[in-house]
Amino acid sequence: MKRIASSLAAVAAVAVIGVNGAAVAQPHHGHRGGHGGGDVVMAIAHLKSQLNLNTSQQVMWDNAAAASKAARDNARTNRQAVHQTLKNELAKAEPDLAAVAAAADNARDAGAAAHRQVRTAWLNLYGTFTPEQKTVVKNALLERLSRMEQFREKMRQRHGG
Repeated sequence: MKRIASSLAAVAAVAVIGVNGAAVAQPHHGHRGGHGGGDVVMAIAHLKSQLNLNTSQQVMWDNAAAASKAARDNARTNRQAVHQTLKNELAKAEPDLAAVAAAADNARDAGAAAHRQVRTAWLNLYGTFTPEQKTVVKNALLERLSRMEQFREKMRQRHGG
């Protein structure tokens, strides 16, 4: 019985972790994306005050920011739905773990699609930037890359790698 309970717990953990992975893909303020597209989005999102946006760029900015917020909210809702599915199944004598896995897969797929849409909105905005605005973004990305490389080197030294 203990083995079955630990197996259920392991499957449940994998299902929840899989859904949380979709949430990580969602760009938002306060989260430092470690993925290529996420870094670009985050670099742009944090530079608003330095970019001197024109009116049409401001509209695109507002739309991209709204899309980011909607994607985050949807990811949260999807995670909660998977969690509820998991709780419902675990309350049964014989939980249907395939149902939990399907819910997690659906949430992850929806999150990935939303991530691509949000990234596209930010990249479309970037496509309207002047050379000066693109230089601001480039310099921010170079600085971020340098900080990441310094951190990795520090971790390699700390862990003897």
